[in-house]
Amino acid sequence: MKSFAVASIIAYSAVLAKLAAGHTSFITPCPRYSPVGENCPALPAGESLDTGDKGINAPIGSVQLGGNMPLCRHTTPWPTPAASWTAGEEVTIKFNPSSAIHSGGHCQFSISYDNGKTFAVIHEELRYCFLGSKPSGLTNTPSISEYKIKLPKDLPNSDKAVFAWTWVNASGNREFYMNCADVEIKGGSSSSYSGKAVTIANYPNYPTIPEFNGDYETGIKYYEDAKNITVSPSGSSSSGSQGSSAAYFASSDSSDKTSAAPSADTSAAPSADTSAAPSDSASASSAPASTTQQAYDASTTPADVSESGSTAETDSVSPNAHAAESAVESTAAVDDASGSCADGLMRCSGDGYQICVGGQWSDDYSCGVGTVCRGTEGHIFCDFVGSTAA
Repeated sequence: MKSFAVASIIAYSAVLAKLAAGHTSFITPCPRYSPVGENCPALPAGESLDTGDKGINAPIGSVQLGGNMPLCRHTTPWPTPAASWTAGEEVTIKFNPSSAIHSGGHCQFSISYDNGKTFAVIHEELRYCFLGSKPSGLTNTPSISEYKIKLPKDLPNSDKAVFAWTWVNASGNREFYMNCADVEIKGGSSSSYSGKAVTIANYPNYPTIPEFNGDYETGIKYYEDAKNITVSPSGSSSSGSQGSSAAYFASSDSSDKTSAAPSADTSAAPSADTSAAPSDSASASSAPASTTQQAYDASTTPADVSESGSTAETDSVSPNAHAAESAVESTAAVDDASGSCADGLMRCSGDGYQICVGGQWSDDYSCGVGTVCRGTEGHIFCDFVGSTAA
């Protein structure tokens, strides 16, 4: 029987991170350097399409595996806007139909006027993003592949605005996803827009939101407690005391991170007040009523995050991840006749996959639409149909 109890095993099984090819990205408007986007502008000189294992569908941050990328994935904008929008109108955000949505989670849609340094939220789909309602168990199959968003009437006009989608997944490795599209905003009625700061989690120097395990209130406090900020083509500011040159993102005290989080160069990290930090073991749903705000200047890439996705500890992987990978390799030849297996082990089953729970193989779980399960070098992952496993 599929149940959320299985999710607790997935959380510390680093193998699930190999489902990278089956994550998701939006395709309309076209995100920066997307190989699957619609009506994409020409690439900036010297840039290439965002393909490969860490391509457009992959997260920009992973607590278990590191390999973090800068916010927006790429800091150089399209030479021309990918879309032209009118403030106050309804726009359609379409997602890649070949997606694995990790049981939903928290999505935000936001706008920036300083090339991705500062984002203010214009729409949220919290808890059940891509699903619309609470699922009965783990699922990778989306029920919703597009959202219609009403743009605020008071968005400032600009031909250099940046639209962003961010997502914290409900099940699997703790990840943070972000795509950005360069857009034109016209017909606006204001010179600035005020809204909540984007919430960042599962990313260096930001809190870790744990697996939901069926509790879709997990992490909600971070979103509810986000500061209000004001963004405009002439500069951005927050409701707090921080300067307008920094980006403001919803965050927690610096100690609210798990020991498995990728290491960061703390000399380049924003400082935070740790006097009221929650313990690492506390779930995000029980976070304190007030959180502190951290500044992150996305115009300069921190020492531990580069556009290629490498970290200060090259391809850093937590010890637990190495242990899980070793477990896959050492138990790959499980005695199928007896039906026994090592807890946390995953294997392909047809086009989908199974997870070992309590020494027994689970029912089949489906990969995303258009993807199939593949195994290579002791790992399994969901890959696009017709592609060649690396």
